[in-house]
Amino acid sequence: MKVRVCVITGYGINADRELAEAFSLVGGEAVPVHIQDLIDTPKLLEAYQILAFPGGFSFGDHLGSGLVFAHLVKKTLGESLSAFLQSGNLVIGICNGFQVLVKMGLLPNTAGGMEPEVSLIHNASGSFIDRWVRVRFDPESPSVWTKGLSTMELPIRHGEGRFVAGSPAVARILQEQRLIALTYDGDNPNGSEMDVAGITDPTGRILGLMPHPEAFMYPENHPRWTREGIGRGFGLDIFANGIHWLQKRG
Repeated sequence: MKVRVCVITGYGINADRELAEAFSLVGGEAVPVHIQDLIDTPKLLEAYQILAFPGGFSFGDHLGSGLVFAHLVKKTLGESLSAFLQSGNLVIGICNGFQVLVKMGLLPNTAGGMEPEVSLIHNASGSFIDRWVRVRFDPESPSVWTKGLSTMELPIRHGEGRFVAGSPAVARILQEQRLIALTYDGDNPNGSEMDVAGITDPTGRILGLMPHPEAFMYPENHPRWTREGIGRGFGLDIFANGIHWLQKRG
């Protein structure tokens, strides 16, 4: 089974080519699709099994990172997106894509109403961060994207990556249901509550994360690849998990 991936492009997104390449390297058929084309013809989404929101600066981050894009998608594609998810398909959002998913209420969506429950705000340092960090994956998380993963080094590049829960009750649900799929390991670069680097929804089929796994496709991407003898791009493991899960499902 060839898994088709809809990689959203347009209006300030700039990591779409990297993301499409990552999915292609693990056997997916990645197709760049301008968001306006989806808005004009929502039925296009029916041809895909994965919907991917890349990083970038959608709408110039005006009014807050991902906020305008989130409202646009929710208003124009809400019904199509619901049908897409009811069919058992997968969604991933990276960096700006993660910001879009939380601001449209698709993550964590613990109450099932697609209302925002968490957010990603300015880094505690008040400055843009561009460096590599180590993350740790929760082995008990329901996320199909992170199954079997333990730790990994990935690059981050964001100014608004500080994760905050909307209330203590939401924070408690995230912890109790193991929806925090990955955390910063030993170094919290942006001040995120609970060291959150990425979360999933209760179904495990939607993942949002601030680090960029698509920027670690090859050993040469890592700044210490020769010194540490790194033999492959470990970021691909996340994308491979999504592809393989869908192939097993058939």
